[in-house]
Amino acid sequence: MRGADAALGAAGLTGFLALWEAVPRLGVVEDDYLPPVSRVADALAGELADEAFWTALGDTLTGWAVGLVIAVTAGILTGVTVAVVPYLREATSSTIEFLRPIPSVALIPLAVLLYGSELRSVLLLVVYASFWQILIQTLYGVQDVDPVAEETARSYGLGTWARVRHVLWPTALPYVMTGVRLAAAVALILAVTAELVIGAPGLGQRIGVAQTSQAVPEMYALVVVTGLLGLLINVGARAVERRALAWHQSVRGEVTV
Repeated sequence: MRGADAALGAAGLTGFLALWEAVPRLGVVEDDYLPPVSRVADALAGELADEAFWTALGDTLTGWAVGLVIAVTAGILTGVTVAVVPYLREATSSTIEFLRPIPSVALIPLAVLLYGSELRSVLLLVVYASFWQILIQTLYGVQDVDPVAEETARSYGLGTWARVRHVLWPTALPYVMTGVRLAAAVALILAVTAELVIGAPGLGQRIGVAQTSQAVPEMYALVVVTGLLGLLINVGARAVERRALAWHQSVRGEVTV
């Protein structure tokens, strides 16, 4: 079944690349705006041979990874604390609902004022956007805890930390892993966006430079790189999720199928 899915995915990708090659060559779109995929591939090969490209890739991955780690740590700790401390969930719910919908890009002026075009500007946007993915999923997971299991743990004299470890955390973990997977994608989007808009070092900055210098094939090549990076991050996040939840019914059922 997985082999068939992979074959269908490869066929779909091949068809997309063939369409991309044909559209500008047939004159449907001017190749000044959409170069054929063969020209983009040549530009990509040139980028891969450029040391500055790998430096930019490292900068983007650094902002993504550091921001994601901070967001995951803060989101889990905040979510568990809010869930465990009595009345804290009710006291913070209105604040969470007010702050969560604020678009991260709206904080770009603040990031520039505080940190300019440094890495810290990227981290501010990445952490803010990713934090809510983790926090909300953690809160949903805590809400799903079986009250009977919670009362049983209390009746056996388990303390707060023991209940968190043996009752709350196993229930919330699938939700947390979903949040991590979503946050990983969001973190990459915000890292590239911050680099593109603010001018912080990274792939986004190179995309902006290529666009302003009319290096269209190179611009598309860099966009393809960010897409491939997002794909690899998603595949990696799913692999980590399956490994962390190997004991969970959903993953065992997926493996069985």
